[in-house]
Amino acid sequence: MVLKRTVVALTPLAGALLLPLLLPVIMTRVSLSASLLAAVLLATAWFVAMLRTAEMPGHH
Repeated sequence: MVLKRTVVALTPLAGALLLPLLLPVIMTRVSLSASLLAAVLLATAWFVAMLRTAEMPGHH
């Protein structure tokens, strides 16, 4: 249970910190188009991870 809460708490933080740090590095070392592709793929993966770890109330 503690691990689940930790993952739920760290998922938004991880995405919010990693995306802005990784994209400029990819842009300078590879190319702008690779950075745009990485932005779309990483943001989509982050969004899916946020949805899968969300704590939603159950339906009654």
